[in-house]
Amino acid sequence: MKRILLLMVLCYSLVCATVYAQTKSLPRIAIAGLAIESSTFSPALTKEEAFHAKYGTEVFSAYPFFGVDSPLRHRAVWVPALIGKSLPGGAVTREAYESLVKQTLDSLKKNAPYDGLFFDIHGAMSVVGLDDPEGDFITRIRKVIGKKTIISTSMDLHGNVSWRLAENTDLITCYRMAPHEDAMETKQRAVQHLLTRIESGKGKPAFKAWIPIPVLLPGEKTSTRIEPAKTVYKAVAPAAAQPGIIDAAIWVGYAWADEPRNHAVVMVTGDDKEKVTRTAEQLAKSFWDARFGYSFVAPTDNLEGSLNKAIASSKHPFFISDSGDNPTAGGAGDVTWTLTEILKRKEFQSESGPSLIYASIPGPELVKKAMEVGVGGHIDAYAGAAVDARYAPPVRLAGTIESIEKGDKDAEVEVVVKVGSVHVIVTQKRKPYHKENDFTRLGLNPRKSDIVVVKIGYLEPELYNMRADWILALTPGGVDQDLQRLPYKRIERPMFPLDRNMKEPDLSARLVPSSDKLK
Repeated sequence: MKRILLLMVLCYSLVCATVYAQTKSLPRIAIAGLAIESSTFSPALTKEEAFHAKYGTEVFSAYPFFGVDSPLRHRAVWVPALIGKSLPGGAVTREAYESLVKQTLDSLKKNAPYDGLFFDIHGAMSVVGLDDPEGDFITRIRKVIGKKTIISTSMDLHGNVSWRLAENTDLITCYRMAPHEDAMETKQRAVQHLLTRIESGKGKPAFKAWIPIPVLLPGEKTSTRIEPAKTVYKAVAPAAAQPGIIDAAIWVGYAWADEPRNHAVVMVTGDDKEKVTRTAEQLAKSFWDARFGYSFVAPTDNLEGSLNKAIASSKHPFFISDSGDNPTAGGAGDVTWTLTEILKRKEFQSESGPSLIYASIPGPELVKKAMEVGVGGHIDAYAGAAVDARYAPPVRLAGTIESIEKGDKDAEVEVVVKVGSVHVIVTQKRKPYHKENDFTRLGLNPRKSDIVVVKIGYLEPELYNMRADWILALTPGGVDQDLQRLPYKRIERPMFPLDRNMKEPDLSARLVPSSDKLK
């Protein structure tokens, strides 16, 4: 009996020692990041709660490739700190930024050391009183985790890559599709690169090439659905797959913030100096050479012309993008100008007029009153323009309450009010509408509506596949598509297309010092 017990103890000890040895040999990798697009041309401000911060193991829920049975999950000891993702909006308050950064740094300090860090950001965050927040954030992270830790950064192609961000990161990549159907694929690629460089012992890339391109365009002109961006971005994956190169990326940049870092950028990382620099220069030249070809992803017109075309069309549903206040790009989401103009049109003032869905306008006071009145009741209240009243005051909605839905993560409460032939979605808090279920759960059928007006720029995949026809209305707001109307003061000039006749820029590759050499 004693022998059996002794053997059991020995076996248990061996198992524990094996598990300990395996765990000890795995790299320790932290996860951190904040993501938002922030328009500095919007009066809105973004507060901490908008980021819906995740901490510790709940961070894994944001990444399908980190599932419990995922091979990636078992290749490292993952140490999640904090990730936060906000709907695009106005500049982040300094208090919110400092609070989220402090929480991240405190967690990183507590659980150090690390072999690597997965830095998951968007790249277009603006903070009140602070230039280049992502550059500031990664610099402060470096002071905590040290120079030896390898940082792999994943970004949106509408982000901005400052020299400071390029210096402090080691591996960097961004989306290759707009709309961003490859978002999760890109994040996984950033993680895979990090693991491969650690496991192989190759560590940080020998070379990082950075090329700023003096072009600033909205995403609606650089969609990879159409030329020339389709061809320009098609070259990225083959470029990144070359021996001696780790990754290649082209950032369009973010057009609705007024900072020196806002412009297009190419970065290529790898161990072959000649290939890294040559590839970066080829990609930069292709982006620059195509500059006059970038055009809107859909036909455009002012609102009046857009409505005229939609009413006259026999193709339904006819989608209109109310682009100037697009909350998926940083608009306040509560500009009432477009809805006000729609309700003025005689065609929509009768219940028998063309059916139109408008998505959406925040109106917490109207929502509160609607919940008191109930479905089927009559309501007469105001919505919108609580944040951005520069173009029109709150809009009066006098009509029938068709539905009330609670529990949406963003909107919290949604109310559909029918005014004439217009079905207006009013929300407790602003919400972008980009999926069919966003409408059907409210009792609306966009496929059978004559016209659907959405606060958006280019249509997200589900809306795009649903449309019979589509036009992008050039409406006013914090993310105005007509960049000439925006009061830029701090971006670097000359800048295309603001300076269309500018001289050819220097597009030679600039080699970024390794983060090992940071002072």
